[in-house]
Amino acid sequence: MESRNPAVLLLEDGTVFHGSSIGSIGTSAGEIAFNTGMTGYQEVFTDPSYYGQLLIMTTAHIGNYGIHALESESNSIKLAGLVTKKFSNGFSRPAGQMSLQEKLVQNGTVGISDIDTRALVRHIRNKGAMNAIVSSEIDDIAQLKEKLSAVPSMAGLELSSYVSTKTTYEKQPDQTLYRVACIDFGVKQNIIDCLVNRGCHVKVFPMNTTLSEIQSFNPHGIMLSNGPGDPSAMPNAIALVKEIVETSLPVFGICLGHQILGLSQGLKTIKMFNGHRGINHPIKNLRTGKSEITSQNHGFVISKESIASNDNVEVTHIHLNDDSIAGISLKNKPVFSVQYHPEASAGPHDSRYLFDQFIANMALLNN
Repeated sequence: MESRNPAVLLLEDGTVFHGSSIGSIGTSAGEIAFNTGMTGYQEVFTDPSYYGQLLIMTTAHIGNYGIHALESESNSIKLAGLVTKKFSNGFSRPAGQMSLQEKLVQNGTVGISDIDTRALVRHIRNKGAMNAIVSSEIDDIAQLKEKLSAVPSMAGLELSSYVSTKTTYEKQPDQTLYRVACIDFGVKQNIIDCLVNRGCHVKVFPMNTTLSEIQSFNPHGIMLSNGPGDPSAMPNAIALVKEIVETSLPVFGICLGHQILGLSQGLKTIKMFNGHRGINHPIKNLRTGKSEITSQNHGFVISKESIASNDNVEVTHIHLNDDSIAGISLKNKPVFSVQYHPEASAGPHDSRYLFDQFIANMALLNN
């Protein structure tokens, strides 16, 4: 294995880890989080919801199957930085088109490997989410502390505007059954694909779009996408979604879209001590009694207490590990949302039925 430059990871509470540089030479900071997925690192790294975060991968080997163009969820790696135990410069998959190292350098992504990620994750689990900084060019801890002190907290931070599309674009099936307007807060491409595969002509709108612009497309339904940052720091998006709900069109919200939907209905969101990130999270559907294994990536949730005082909101799904809110539905409209990722890229396909539920709502209203 080729030698790498030294690198250092400094946490907000002063904890320091020394390791080896991966990706680009540089310095990067953000909230540090961990993902428990055993596979799908390319889909994870290109997920816009990770914008502004340093990500620890808990599986021991990262990079071993390379990069493939068809497995990206956006046009670039969105991580602020990457933290791994073992990092592979090469790859063994015949379908691989480049190494992960090449992709990280191509995107200017800074990272660190050869550290005890188990100890790091246990530390974060005990202490809670916090900011951190990684560098392969600065080894002076005092200097890194100074840089880290200027990094804003994820609480109250709006990040969707950095990843939302600036212009509308469309994706169509061979035969269109329904038109869906997707509000892009940081959409994963597989969400669009799951709709197109079900006969939807999808038009993706920037997050700062207006209701009249959406209505000019004459959609049968509205998709509220995933994305990064604190939903409570997005008053314009919350106001837009409130207007959308009042049209009585079918609405389906995913992750950040789910949180914004809740806020538009008077609910509250809270920052989690540690977020849910991985492809093995158990969810119970309270309507069917069935459970599903899901893909998740979020650091905020809808407050259970705020739902208790809202008669128009039904809790449809709960997270079985911590009983947090994982899905809601409005009682008087064809509007629902989930905190997790039913497109599951990467992840199991247990929750793909939610797209079919959205299609059924549009069919009911238009037939």
